Amino acid sequence: MPDAQTAVPGFEPDWRLPPGVQAWQTCRGSGPLPYGGFNLGHHVGDKPALVAANRARLLAQVPSHPTWLNQVHGTTVLELTQAGSDATPEADAVWTGVPNVVCAIMTADCLPVLLADRLGRVVGAAHAGWRGLAGGVLEALIRQMTEKGAGRAADLSAWLGPAIGPSAFEVGPDVVEAFMTLSSDNQRFFSAVAPGKWHTDLPGLAAQKLRALGVTDVTQFNGCTYTQSKLFYSYRRDQVTGRMASMIWMNA
Repeated sequence: MPDAQTAVPGFEPDWRLPPGVQAWQTCRGSGPLPYGGFNLGHHVGDKPALVAANRARLLAQVPSHPTWLNQVHGTTVLELTQAGSDATPEADAVWTGVPNVVCAIMTADCLPVLLADRLGRVVGAAHAGWRGLAGGVLEALIRQMTEKGAGRAADLSAWLGPAIGPSAFEVGPDVVEAFMTLSSDNQRFFSAVAPGKWHTDLPGLAAQKLRALGVTDVTQFNGCTYTQSKLFYSYRRDQVTGRMASMIWMNA
């Protein structure tokens, strides 16, 4: 869990990584609502100077500026070959085979998925909200990582980061239909709570999909962004809120 004494509010995932690969998950930090003390999103209405200061502070934890994405719940994957700049490319997944280049995903309920090749050749990250997950963002990311770097999906290890939990993620029939169209096995991740309403296990859906794609080494964070308000941002809980970052990189 987060250490209050760290320079950057957050924690290292409890995940067995190959030598030379590191990951970090930020938290909201302490500070006035609605953004708390460590919002990293420029697009949520927070003061730009505060966000810029938080992003600069992040360099105490990571080796270079991350490439911040314009995430649109799609399936576009971007290969990173250098440290981030002022550009904000539109994509929902990134990967790299270059040391000290940071892959980062911002979330506030959606599921962040980090991937690492067990031989330390490539790392990647995906923004897996229900639309991206149903649309194939994990398939697209794994395809690029294996074709250009890792070789096989079986060589990848995955970490599912903080996301809205099954008891808090209420959805309508459109979400159920999207996943049932993919596989009838997905039914077990939906629990009816009212007419036309279901609770949904988003991490469970992602874990099943990863295993179906050949990624059998999957570690899942045990928590919920919606209920753990002191630790995490949650768009569904607060509407106006900040964004956290899930990051992974290879050391030089």
